Amino acid sequence: MKTMLVTGSGGLVGSVISEYFLERGWQVHGVDNNTRKLLFGDGGDVKPLIDKLTNNTNYRHWYLDISYHGQLGKIFEGKPFDAIVHAAAQPSHDWAATNPLKDFAINATGTGYLLEYARIHSPETPLIHFSTSKVYGDNPNQLMLQEGEKRYELIDPNYRNGISETLSIDHCLHSLFGVSKTSGDLLAQEYGRYFNMPTCILRPGCITGANHAGVKLHGFLNYLVKCVMEGRYYHILGHKGKQVRDNIHPIDFARFIEMFIDKPRCGVVYNMGGGYENSCSILEALETVQLISGKQANFRYTNTPRIGDHVVYYSDLAKVKKDYPDWNISMGLDPMIVEMIKAFKAGL
Repeated sequence: MKTMLVTGSGGLVGSVISEYFLERGWQVHGVDNNTRKLLFGDGGDVKPLIDKLTNNTNYRHWYLDISYHGQLGKIFEGKPFDAIVHAAAQPSHDWAATNPLKDFAINATGTGYLLEYARIHSPETPLIHFSTSKVYGDNPNQLMLQEGEKRYELIDPNYRNGISETLSIDHCLHSLFGVSKTSGDLLAQEYGRYFNMPTCILRPGCITGANHAGVKLHGFLNYLVKCVMEGRYYHILGHKGKQVRDNIHPIDFARFIEMFIDKPRCGVVYNMGGGYENSCSILEALETVQLISGKQANFRYTNTPRIGDHVVYYSDLAKVKKDYPDWNISMGLDPMIVEMIKAFKAGL
C-alpha cells in the first residue's frame, strides 16, 4: 500500500486531497493540530473534518505543530513516504500582522523543517508545497488595468491571459503573510534544485469548496456564502468591490498531484488557480450567490483596502498545462457555489 503524508489534513486543501487518495487505496498520515481554530475562533474549527478522516482505517492522524522541530520528526520514523503534500499554513494577511513571528514560524520555519526531514528520510519522494499568489506582493497592481461596471480587468499586453510565473516577486509590498509564504516557497524551490529533490511549488489564487471553514480573515468565497445564507452583511474592503480573484476547487489540485507523482520534476513552480473562467469580483460573487441561493445579499463597504492586497489576480495556466496536458479545471465557479450552499443547508 502506498503512503502519503499530508500536512494541514484538516483544512480545505488537505482534507480533500486526503479523501481523494484514501478512495484510491492509499494510506494517509495526516498532520493537523487545529491551529485554524486558535487563529480564527470557532468558525475556523476543523475538528469535524479531522474526525471524518479518522473514520477511515487507512488514515492515521498526528496532532502535531509543524513549527516545532522535534514533533515533526516523529512522523518520518519508518519507511519513506511515497508522496508528501504540504498544505499546512497560517493563511491570513491580517492575522500575520498581529503576530509576525508565529506566522513566520508556521509558514517558513515549519516548511524548512518538513523539507529537511524529507531530504534525510524521503529524498526521492515527490513533495508538493502549497505556496500562494501573495509571493508576487503588490506587483500585479502595477500592471495595466481597466475599470468596468462590476470588476477591474487585466489589460496588460504581457499578462492578458493572467499572472504567469514570470512576474517578479521582488521589490514590492508583500504583507507579512506574503513574506513568510515567499520564504517557504523559495526553500521548497531550493531543496528541489540544490538537492535534486522532486519538489513542486503551487501558487494558487483563491481556493474554495464545501470543506472550507471560511472566516472573516480568510476564505473569501466560502465566508461570503455563509454571510448571504445567514442574512449577515459581508464587509468589502476597498477597490469598490471590483477586485477580482480566480477560484479553484481542491479536487483539481488532487488530480494534478496524482499526475505529478507519476511524472515528477525538481523545483518546479506553477501558478495554479481557476484562471479567467473561474474569476469573479466581490460584487459579481455577491450577485451570483444571491441568484443561486434566492437570498438577499447585503454588504457594507470601507474605502480602505487591505495592505498589499491585489486588485486583480487570476492565474495564467499555460505552463502547468504545457507540462501536464491532461490536467484541466474540472469544476466551474457556479458548481462550487452550489456545493457550498448545499453544505450550508445540510449543516456541514
